[in-house]
Amino acid sequence: MINPYQPYAVRIDNIDIATEDKSLKTFRFVFLNKEDENKFAYEAGQFAELSIPGKGEIPIGIASSPVEKGFVTFTVNRAGLVTTHLHKMKVGDIMGIRGPLGNCYPWELLEGKNILIIGGGFAFTTLRSSIIYLLHPDNRSKFGNINVVYGARSPGMLLYKDQLAEWEKRDDINMHITVDGTDDPDWKYNVGFVPTIVEQKAPPGNTASYAIICGPPIMIKFTQPVLEKLGYEHDHIIMSLENRMKCGIGMCGRCNIGQELVCKDGPVFTLAQLNKTPKEY
Repeated sequence: MINPYQPYAVRIDNIDIATEDKSLKTFRFVFLNKEDENKFAYEAGQFAELSIPGKGEIPIGIASSPVEKGFVTFTVNRAGLVTTHLHKMKVGDIMGIRGPLGNCYPWELLEGKNILIIGGGFAFTTLRSSIIYLLHPDNRSKFGNINVVYGARSPGMLLYKDQLAEWEKRDDINMHITVDGTDDPDWKYNVGFVPTIVEQKAPPGNTASYAIICGPPIMIKFTQPVLEKLGYEHDHIIMSLENRMKCGIGMCGRCNIGQELVCKDGPVFTLAQLNKTPKEY
């Protein structure tokens, strides 16, 4: 993108209510110009700014995968001025997307490795992108065992339920779904916080194993010692700090952790890298 402030024009192609409380919606966008779609070449783990004229913009992790063509998807939590306005928009409305921004998960480094994916709440978006990328027929043979621990507050707050069910049926990925609590007598999965389920279900770490984490800061905080206990080295624990994103290009300085600008140097960091920064994440 020649002008990093200039968004690409997109049209809302589809809207799905993602959770039972309707606080999250998944938006599918198509680019008005094919050239813009080609320029918006992203990798799993990156984010973008959703831009609404007269309202502002918000940084959101890209939920679609680069192997999915013809559209780009974001799951948006209704939390402020821009997101509330977006939730009121309709299919066919025009807005903008600026990006892609930030770095991605280190896919070349992860080839041949076992991968543990840990997600919580609506931060599961870039992990959805990653799982679809990993399971694509062109990519699955490049990676070892794949384990996923994904948790939400309640069954109704789980994202992408249809795809979770599809992944569960596969024999080349191990899904461990959990909720903080439920009174649903038909609930057949785990009950407990994500760090607890990681300790119970995740495979031990070794030189051929990496963990990818994306979720609320409190979840990340309490999952770190569990991974250390399981034997994952700090340079094998990969975290996304997308919750700190602001302008996306390092101009506002609001995302910094010490000397690191999360939107330019991240949002993906290893724990070993973050150990050299103030404990602000």
